[in-house]
Amino acid sequence: MPLTTIAILGFVLIQLGIGYWASRRVADEDDYLVAGRRLGPWVAGFSLFVTWFGAESILGSSAAIRDGGLAGGRADPFGYALSLLLFGVFFAARLWRTGSMTLADVYRSRFGRTAERVAAFVLIPPSVLWSAAQIRALGQILSFQTPLGLEAAIVLSAVIAVLYTYLGGLLGDVWTDVLQGLLVIVGLCATLLALVDHFGGWGESFARIEPAQLRLVAEDESVLARINIWFVPVIGALIAQESVSRALGCRDAPTAKRAALLASGFYLALGAVPVMLGLLGAHYPLPLVHGEDFLPELARHTLAPFVYVLFVGAIVSVILSTIDSSLLAIGALAAHNLFGDSTASTGDHRRLRSARLFVIVSGFLACLIALSAESIYALVLEADSLGTAGIAVITIAALFTRVGGPISASATLVVALASSAIAKYVFEYEAPFVFSLGLSILVFLVLAPLDAREA
Repeated sequence: MPLTTIAILGFVLIQLGIGYWASRRVADEDDYLVAGRRLGPWVAGFSLFVTWFGAESILGSSAAIRDGGLAGGRADPFGYALSLLLFGVFFAARLWRTGSMTLADVYRSRFGRTAERVAAFVLIPPSVLWSAAQIRALGQILSFQTPLGLEAAIVLSAVIAVLYTYLGGLLGDVWTDVLQGLLVIVGLCATLLALVDHFGGWGESFARIEPAQLRLVAEDESVLARINIWFVPVIGALIAQESVSRALGCRDAPTAKRAALLASGFYLALGAVPVMLGLLGAHYPLPLVHGEDFLPELARHTLAPFVYVLFVGAIVSVILSTIDSSLLAIGALAAHNLFGDSTASTGDHRRLRSARLFVIVSGFLACLIALSAESIYALVLEADSLGTAGIAVITIAALFTRVGGPISASATLVVALASSAIAKYVFEYEAPFVFSLGLSILVFLVLAPLDAREA
């Protein structure tokens, strides 16, 4: 058996071992979903960074930048770093002060039970798509490094991810994020240094970058399409259960804010490494079967065998961490808000079992989507545009205003979910997210007076 395959199996077993160890310390739903609300700023911030710095950052964006220059990386890292910054400045502390366990809890307190369930219904599909992107990425790695075909590798990836998430919850996820993040950063930096050395140093490397690669605008792209590309990561990813859970898991409101700001800084600084790899890798000849094999193939050609083994293991670890966060978000929303009674006292163990059951179900659905998807990057952008405009609108209304109620909030969420899908797939509109956002704002403002009269 090749050394790389043995190393991957070793990393997976270590992750499962940590998940089992963490599971012994998960006593109730609070531990499983929000890590007992005792996270510090550095741990929570780095965990939030690692959660977003997943397959699309490591594999997807580097390949997109290799093919299209910086225009291919507008969403990642630039858009997501800005999104985390806005989340930290305006939302993290306010969300912590609500005392909620999930984002849908915030909507229940402000808009009522109907809005809570509609929100959970809208929030779950993007997380399923995000999970599918990470499962496909892990499948790409396994198929590239083992004798498994892509489909079999994706199925195995889903099984591993579900088992890992089932055991440890957010408590286990956060404890492993720091190690996983450090490993992948070391691997990415080692690959970049090896590539620069191959080209003869930094000066020679920068000289190879062509002016066309530095354009942030793609050719023949309309202004509206450009706005849509930026709005999807900045606003579409602004409010997500994965990031909200880290804020809610912090020990106080200032810690939640600091954690998100640290995550934004980490993302912008460390996200520059895949950007450089994409820009320079465009000038390094590689035999690629799948475009998203670019970074593993580049590492294999430039790193010493032992360092390459560590690099692959680090990518496997960080992808597992991202899948864990997404599946956990689905389990929390489904068990706590959509199908469960978030206000009833049903017992901690029963709630915990319910959340874990939905982790299994969501992992199965994500696996099916991953098998049929065309690319990791496409899945991520789809996840951040599907109905998320409505989430942004009602979250701002809930935290910053007294406008609106159950009618306007629920209608906005439904309209956002339907309009983004119809605009993209039925009318093939070039800016479906912008359309969905504008329509969501309009619906909320038009229907808000009805809630005032009902009150």
